[in-house]
Amino acid sequence: MELTVYSHEGEDTGKKVKLNEAIFAVEPNDHAIYLDVKQYRANSRQGTHKAKERSEIIGSTRKIKKQKGTGTARAGSIKSPLFRGGGRVFGPRPRNYRFKLNRKVKQLARKSALTYKARENKITVVENLNFDQPKTKQMISLRSKLELSNKKSLFILSNENKNVYLSARNLQEVKILTVSELTTYDVLDAANICFEESSINTLHSIFVKDEKTSNKE
Repeated sequence: MELTVYSHEGEDTGKKVKLNEAIFAVEPNDHAIYLDVKQYRANSRQGTHKAKERSEIIGSTRKIKKQKGTGTARAGSIKSPLFRGGGRVFGPRPRNYRFKLNRKVKQLARKSALTYKARENKITVVENLNFDQPKTKQMISLRSKLELSNKKSLFILSNENKNVYLSARNLQEVKILTVSELTTYDVLDAANICFEESSINTLHSIFVKDEKTSNKE
């Protein structure tokens, strides 16, 4: 599959970029995508939730009424979960939601997500972004010329570029990532993905490297 490389003015440069079929044309595995997104969201949770239980409530331990003869249920403490201000039964406690996912499953999930975007023609390739200084207007102009305005856009760079990042920081619908930071969740969350021309080769090399590492393991 070949894609046209567009200039910063949104015009056809006459150059083509070939997408690796081993990354952008695989047989999608929805379960792998589900597991990878589930792990991403689980790892993002702080897990600091906490509710006080009966033993942690400050209050009197005096028996509030006699055991029998009141016509109501017996009650031993004002800290009982049955009373207002009492402890919570089986309340949330701090915990770690992280879990392990095999490298090959994560790799398959990313390939599957990229394949879906390629099938839907939601991938754009633009010349390398070299902003002289951070300017939000420059990023807005670029999006407009690439017809990505009002679309949740993900820009993939081959390397970190502070000027590009700062130019997009105030735009709610734009996210800037390097190839090494790309996740399945980010791919699916974006309406359109815009690759920097050099990032395509970087992406190919990272996947090849990951495959070699997985095979050695």
